[in-house]
Formats: sequence, structure tokens, C-alpha cells
Amino acid sequence: MSGPAGLGKTTLLAEVRRRARAAGCTVLAARGGEREQVQPFHVARQLVQPQLAGTPEDELRAALGGWYAIVGPALGLCAPVEGAPPDPQGLRDGLDWVLTHLAVQRAPLVLVLDDAHWADPESLGWLAAYAPRTEHLPLLLVVAYRPDELPAHADAFRTTPGRAGQHPLSLAPLTAAAVGALVRDTVGEHADDAFCHEAWTVTAGNPFEAVELAAEVRGRALEPVAASAPLLRDLAAAQRGSGLAARIERLGPSTVRFAWACAVLGTAVPQELAARVAGLGREEAADATARLREARILAAAAAADAPLEFVHPLIATTIYRAVPDALRVALHGQAAAAVVDAGLGARAAARHLLETHPENDPWVVRTLREAAAENLRAGAPEAARRQLARALREPPGFTERAAVLYELGCASLLTEPATTVNHLRAALAEPIDDRALRQAVVIRLAQVLAHSDRLADASMVLAAEIPHAPDARGRLRLQAEQFMWDAFRADEPDSPARSRRLARLADRLTGRDLTERYVIGLRAWDATLRGEPAEVALGHAARALGEDPLSWAHADRGFEVPVLVALTYLYADRPDRAEELFEAGTAEFERQGWRGAHLSFAYSLRAYVRFRRGRLDAAHELVRAGLEIAERVGRRTPVHWYSVAILIEILLARGEVAQAWELAQEHAYGEPFPAAVVFPDSQTVYAELLLARGENKAAAVELEAVGRRLTPRGIQNPSWCPWQLHLARALAQDDPERARTLAADAVRRARAFGAPSATGQALRLAAEVATGAERVALLTEAVDVLT
Repeated sequence: MSGPAGLGKTTLLAEVRRRARAAGCTVLAARGGEREQVQPFHVARQLVQPQLAGTPEDELRAALGGWYAIVGPALGLCAPVEGAPPDPQGLRDGLDWVLTHLAVQRAPLVLVLDDAHWADPESLGWLAAYAPRTEHLPLLLVVAYRPDELPAHADAFRTTPGRAGQHPLSLAPLTAAAVGALVRDTVGEHADDAFCHEAWTVTAGNPFEAVELAAEVRGRALEPVAASAPLLRDLAAAQRGSGLAARIERLGPSTVRFAWACAVLGTAVPQELAARVAGLGREEAADATARLREARILAAAAAADAPLEFVHPLIATTIYRAVPDALRVALHGQAAAAVVDAGLGARAAARHLLETHPENDPWVVRTLREAAAENLRAGAPEAARRQLARALREPPGFTERAAVLYELGCASLLTEPATTVNHLRAALAEPIDDRALRQAVVIRLAQVLAHSDRLADASMVLAAEIPHAPDARGRLRLQAEQFMWDAFRADEPDSPARSRRLARLADRLTGRDLTERYVIGLRAWDATLRGEPAEVALGHAARALGEDPLSWAHADRGFEVPVLVALTYLYADRPDRAEELFEAGTAEFERQGWRGAHLSFAYSLRAYVRFRRGRLDAAHELVRAGLEIAERVGRRTPVHWYSVAILIEILLARGEVAQAWELAQEHAYGEPFPAAVVFPDSQTVYAELLLARGENKAAAVELEAVGRRLTPRGIQNPSWCPWQLHLARALAQDDPERARTLAADAVRRARAFGAPSATGQALRLAAEVATGAERVALLTEAVDVLT
């Protein structure tokens, strides 16, 4: 339901809760807070925590299963664990599971959210995306908000029809008759019409103001007759704005300070915490609480130890805005210290520190960094970014500034890659005595540049740092990163020279640590691309794996090298081993809560493995799942290209050419192609699609471009990219001689690599452009090799 402030949304929701409980429903309730919006998952915690808090840890782990370490920190059920945090999409998926589980286990479930316009972005974005699913669950979702203040990411609450097919209910002001009835219920049936009509006029039919006005009339024993009507305007003004502030001031200085402290602290305020912020003793705080309740500023206590709540959010907002600016800032500083001393942690303090002015205070920087680290590990990078940006303004000490900039870059990585680059470059411009920190900054900067399709810049950053590495191990780590990003570069100036350097380095390494294993893994992939004998590539892949599989979700490493090692097995005709590695990597992503680009990538490449094995139906199902996730990540991202390309390959293999073309058009699959060497090669897949449609000349243009891109780099393995074979097919009618030359060269390269599938495919496609007895011989050999 929607409506401006004071129109009765909170009262209606309270009635919903009462009736739901009376009917035996499980009720989950939360309220957004104007001051709590910067606390990530504040609303999600209010909803779910009461249902699960107090559960013994072993039972909670059993109930949440694999989601325990993913959603537990966000919901305040457990501390964040060390290691790579879940991505935001993975966390939302986990919250979906928790709420669905509660809806099924504790049905019927009623979820009530008041003041949704003030909910934190993390909770509100999750609930808005979840809302359409409630149609199929024993769950009633009731949300109240002010329509002009609801953020864009919660538009689902405006547009999603309810089960009756109706759009959200918009509340209207009370009629004159309704206000009259309300006044008479409060002050007596003898209130005359003129008095009641004036009450409606001065309140504009706003239910909250009408109730407060009627209560004030009764409290002052004002006679409800026409002669008293002129007094109502002043009484109504006292319920809002400066009139409310003036009314509170009449309650005494200590009560005013206590009210200000409550307004700064927000909703559900412990009395002793408000007393600490206001600088009052226990008895003074109790007296102030009593006065504010009597004045209908604070709500009546539901229990003796219940936290303090304002009668209405309008009152809280008015009081907060009435606090003098300088004093409000000071109160937030006192509140930050008070919540830390109360054991509520750095995250609770951080929202207050965001409201303070920079004062060069090391404690502020330390607390904000601690809060940001917790939020980042809990899956709230945007909150971490805000806190670190504020820490940077404090400012941090001379030696600490680079570390804060690095942490800020890490927090912005998923949401603002361009900003991340700026932060990390700024960190490198600082004097950094900690060599490990400097190396971490360089590696993270190269990573974000590479993922922004700026592979050359990533390589240059690493190259510039390698000569300054203080020791051999640090230098090797930087070299490994450079080798990795160069392996993906389509514009690498001297790929053969890089391959020779990589071979010399990798061949003398023993795999004694993770960095050495990564270098060896890159050597395995390079051997695959260059078409060295398959047994050579497999030997390096086995050395890279060692006794323990490479982690795909390592906190300080990318997943690229483990993927390349798995693909080495695929192209060398060990698809069973490749699929084992992909299944293990996918499971690791899922356990870690990585449900965005990483999981889409894993699904799509597992589908590619199954496609290469001929399991087309299973491949189709997996790649569709990968594409669905990729769509949420964003179109024309690398993971989106992978998913679309692999699905096109599968559709073509099933003979569904029209569907493949329709998919390509729907997803704008075509020029310009990514600047990276990817798997499968996007431009080659597009050319295959053109060939299937009979557009041979257009396909030939694309394939000639592929050849110009790959040949100078020494990439010549048709098992990975059979561009020569497809070009031979495209040229077969117009230039049969060149077609046969291309096909023969592809057969030679395939034999040199030695994978039977690649050789058999090359022989079969070579037969398409051959004639007579030669064609029969090629087909016969293809059958023998593939058998």
C-alpha cells in the first residue's frame, strides 16, 4: 500500500499483523528507518533473525545447509569467515532460499514491511526481486511506502499485481465525515459540526494529524464547539515542524536531549544507550522517557525492557531535523562510541561515523575499516565502499592511506570497475613500505583492467612492477599474472617470444607452491593453443594439478588458470577429466556463494564440455542456466559472450539453424567481438552460424579476420579453433584449390597435436572440399581415427 506520511499505513499494517497472528499465521515484520538506510541488511535481519536467533549453532547449520556461511553473516546469525566473500547475487539467492524455506516450513507466512522507502538498498533490492515469487508460495507480502520516496530499484512493489490482479492500494485522506467521527470518538459525541469540520480542514484529512489533534483537544479539556474552532489551527501546528519542536522544549532540557539522542539512534532504541548518548543518568532517562510517552512522542512500552520507539516516523524525523547541526554531528560521534562500548560492533558504529565531520581521528579510520571489512565479507560491497570513502576523508595516517585506497578499490570492484582503477592507481602513487601490499595493489589493478577488456593495460602494469619486486617469489607471482593476461590478448605484439619465455620458466619449476603451479598451468594452456603434442600439454596439466586440485574460489587468485588447466584436458581428448574438474569448480563457486558471473561461466563451460562429448540435451540444459545468470550480470559482458556462443554451437549441432540465428539477433551477437582470446572463439562461432545459413562469403570475411588475428600469435591448434576448416568450406565453390590447401594444413596441424577428435574432425571437413578417391580416403581415415 502507498500513501504520503501520516495516512495510516502503519496502523493498517498493525491490524494486518494482529489478524494474521489471530489466524495462526507466522508473522515476519520489519520497518525501514530513515537513519538506518546505510546499514546493509537491516530490514532482512528484522524479518528473519527473530525466527532463527537462539537456535543452537549445530541445528542452525543443519537448517541452513550450504547457505549457512553465505547468509549467516548478512543476517547477523554468525560472524563472517575469512576468504573471498559471496557475490551480491549469490547472497540474494541465499536469502531467497531462507525465506522460501520459512514460508514452506512455517506456513502460512505473512511478511509485513513498513516504511519500505527507508529500507536499506540491499534488503529492498532483494525483496523487490523476490516479490513476484510469492504468488506461488503460502506467503502474503504486505509492503507500505511513500510513493514519492520509493527508490527505483523497488519498482516491483508499484507494478507487480496482487493475487486479485490489482495494483498496489493507494490510501486517500479521510473525509470530513470520517474526521468528525474520529473527533467524536475521542472527545465525545457532543462535538459540534463546525468544530469537527475545522478539525478536518486544518489536518487536510491526514489520519495521524487528526488523531493527534483530537488527543490534544481532550488533553487540554477544550470544549469541542464552534467557538473553540479557531484554536485548532495552532494546536495542529504544534503536532508538526517547529510547533512540535517547541512543544518538546517545554518538557525541559534533559528531556529534549534525551529525545534528540533517541532520534539520532533511530528505531528500537535501548533506553540505557539513549541515556549514554544524552549524557543522562538512569533515573533522569526514566523520567525523560515517561514525559515523552505522556506527551505522545514516544510510544507506550510493550514490555518493561522493550526498546524505545517514536509514536510515528514523522515525529522522529521532525525531532532529528530540529537538532542544531553541530550538536547533531556531535551526537552521532557519541553514538558511535556508545554502540561500540555496548558491544554492538563496528558496523553499528559506522552508520553514525558517516554523519560526522572529518577530524583526523585514527579511531574513526580504524572503526570504519573494520566495518567495511565485515560488510565486504558479508556480501555488502556498496556499504563497504561508503565506509571506506568516508575513512579516506578523515583522513588516514600517511602510511595508512595506500591501504585504505586498496580496500576501497576492492570494495568497488564488482560495481564500479572504472572507479576501482582510479583508487588503485592512487594507491600506487602513495609511498608504500609494505611490499606485500604494493604487490597486492598491482595484481588487483591488473585484474580489474583485464576484466574491463583492457588486457594490454593489465600487462603493462605488471611489467612495470616486475623489475621492482624485492625477491624472487614476488617477481614470479607478478610474472605469472602477466603471463596469464597475455595469454588472453588478441593484440599481443610478440606472442611466440612470450611462449618461449614461459616454456623456459615453467620447464624448470617443480610446482612447490601455488604460484609455480599456476605458471605450469599456463604452460599447459599455451602448449594447447600452439598445437604442441597433446601428451606435452597433458603432462604440464598434471604437474599443475599436483596432488590437490587448484581452487577455483581462492581469495587471492582468479579462477582463470584452473579453468585453462581443465580445458587442456578437454581439447586433448580427456573430456571425462575436464568435466570432473568443472564439476568440482562449480561446486566450489556454489559453496562460496558466487552466483553471478563465476557460476554462469562454470555452467556454460560445463555445457561446452558436454557439447564436445556429444551430450547435446544435457549441454543445452546447462548452458540455458548459464545464460539466465549471465543476463542478470549484464549483456555484452565476457560471461554473456561465452553463454551465447556455446548455445549457438549447441543449436547448430542439433540442426536448429533458425533458432541459433534468432538467438544471435536477440543478443546482438556479432561485431565488435571481445578483444580477448576466449573459448570458443566468438568470431569463429559467428562464422559457423553464417555458414549454416548459406552466407559463405560473409563467413569467409569473418574467418579471414580470425586467421589474421591468431596466426601471428602462433595459435594453430584446430582442436581449439578450426577456423581453417570452416574457411575451406566457405571457399569451396569459389576457390576450391585454396580450400584444399587450407584443409590439408589443418589436417597436418591436427596430426601434430595428436588428439583423435581433432584429427578426425579435420579429416572429415577436408573430405568436404576434396574430390573423388581422395575424398573417400579422407572419410575412411576419419572413421578409423574417430572409432
